[in-house]
Amino acid sequence: MSTPTAPVSSVVNVGADLLADAVASQAIDVARVDWRPPLSGTEADLATVAADPLRRDANARAVAAYHGVTARLVDVVPASEALGLEPGQFLHAGPPITWDRASGPLRGALLGGAAFEGLVEDPEDAAALFEAGSSVSLEPCHHRGTVGPMAGVVTPSMWMFVLEDVETGRRTHCSLNEGLGKVLRYGAYSPDVLERLRWMRDVLGPLLQGSVRAVRDSAGPVDVTGILTQMLQMGDEAHNRNRAGTLMLLRDLAPVMVLESERGGLSPADVAEGLRFIGGNDHFFLNLAMPACKLALDAARGIEGSTMVVAMARNGTDFGIQTAGTGDEWFTGPAQLADGLFLGDYGPDDANPDIGDSAITETAGIGGFAMATAPAIVRLVGGTVPDALATTRRMHEIALAENPRWSVPVLDFQGTPTGIDVTRVCRTGILPQINTGMAGKVAGVGQVGAGLVTPPEEIFPKALARLAERTRERAAGA
Repeated sequence: MSTPTAPVSSVVNVGADLLADAVASQAIDVARVDWRPPLSGTEADLATVAADPLRRDANARAVAAYHGVTARLVDVVPASEALGLEPGQFLHAGPPITWDRASGPLRGALLGGAAFEGLVEDPEDAAALFEAGSSVSLEPCHHRGTVGPMAGVVTPSMWMFVLEDVETGRRTHCSLNEGLGKVLRYGAYSPDVLERLRWMRDVLGPLLQGSVRAVRDSAGPVDVTGILTQMLQMGDEAHNRNRAGTLMLLRDLAPVMVLESERGGLSPADVAEGLRFIGGNDHFFLNLAMPACKLALDAARGIEGSTMVVAMARNGTDFGIQTAGTGDEWFTGPAQLADGLFLGDYGPDDANPDIGDSAITETAGIGGFAMATAPAIVRLVGGTVPDALATTRRMHEIALAENPRWSVPVLDFQGTPTGIDVTRVCRTGILPQINTGMAGKVAGVGQVGAGLVTPPEEIFPKALARLAERTRERAAGA
């Protein structure tokens, strides 16, 4: 033990580095502890929620419910059948929004969706429909058990993957992935975009339906959760990189696609085109990863006292979150611009603020939270391998648990961070890290790049304040 007059051999420094740097310059060992004060104005709410007698058990139940879900691919059907969508009804990504506040890529996708449904011949003419609002309606995908990448526009004629939890029979959905570049989900609506959507409606959808049903009825449904487990150990993080997952799905479906094509009235050329389209689209599995994540997170909804985030979503204007303990209430702030790399001659001035339901992957603990397992992704989103390792480690500081199914080999098979805790975000100031694509801010442009982004800081204190309000109401009524 040292005495007041004995020389100091080591120092622990908490927070700012000014003192640590001065001590280190005197050849004294310094252990630096990264610390920052709670987010401004959250102290009273943090104290209230921390003292909530329900919180610890509620969060344990939320994590257990999440871990208890296994997602299986059970069908592929049109959105009119899966979701009950009728002509004129449009789903979109993120929290609720109206046409007058919609961003460029969301407007572009809605214009293209209206033309695809035959409501107008020229997409440009659809603007008048949405401005009037009398014959069309907008609704978030999340409100119909669905998630949509980027603009996330879903119309009645689009085909949907149907995922089911084995134990409960609950279902979630997502549209089929169109590929990259000029596609509807990035706000493009040129003739070639609409032609691809019609081919997906007339050929790819029926081909996948027959194949998925044949696999389901003969060998059992495709285990999407199991594929996620494998792909995370093969260099995918299941948001911006889905190469291994796409090829594993194709491995399961390709033989049946060939056998089932004749029954569906499709030609060998149709099957060849379907196989080429899926095999050449590394993001095809993303539209299965997303509903699998939503299926697991939805199991945790409605648990009073839980501070776990169950949804993060953006509509290109607002970024919203929902928590297990506050039901379907959205807490929103302005969507942020991503920082990353751009395609061709595009630059930061061409990009729209963050958009899409795909942050459901980060909410579930993969995507940006599993960056360490996918070092190849850093060149696409503009980071480095050390950044990727540090990001996954940092996300553990705001997570309630680790996922025993989804592990990271380079981190000695540590489970991915699971269950974002609103109180930990407010207490540490660490924001969730999201991998994302970037849509052009002008309707019709399409994708302009990919990068990294975080939610607006203020939405977490908003959610915390509501959780604290519910805690006080319960205490007053006890």
